[in-house]
Amino acid sequence: MNTREDEGLTQLGQGKATRYPAEYDPAILEAFTNKHQGNDYMVSLHCQEFTSLCPITGQPDFAKIRVSYIPAVKMVESKSLKLYLFSFRNHGDFHEDCINKIGKDLVALMEPKYLEVAGEFTPRGGISIWPVYTYSKGEEYQEYARQRLFALALKTN
Repeated sequence: MNTREDEGLTQLGQGKATRYPAEYDPAILEAFTNKHQGNDYMVSLHCQEFTSLCPITGQPDFAKIRVSYIPAVKMVESKSLKLYLFSFRNHGDFHEDCINKIGKDLVALMEPKYLEVAGEFTPRGGISIWPVYTYSKGEEYQEYARQRLFALALKTN
């Protein structure tokens, strides 16, 4: 890899066994420079196998997580995102808390123009929970963030 492109990336392509975190750890997240900062474009990343623990019962919760964002200067490196999401495996938090933590940690890492994190948690006790987090930097994307928040929260399929 070009040294300019892999500067600061420690998880990707290191030729060693991947170490999976045992505890929630936002420090795992890594970013690289967006080569197309003059363009507005959407990046979507999907995690089909997210797990966390109920903070009360300790039972596992399962979800699909979708992260979509319009990058500014930095972009999240996908393997670091995978390891970060895996770090929730033994972490006890409510569904809504997990989604808000993910959103806030990604905003802190990248400072994107726009970001949404949507979780589709599988039913437990007959009820599924689909929390949504949106963020917009500046006024340009605020109305879009509001519309997406409601559209995603009201999604029924």
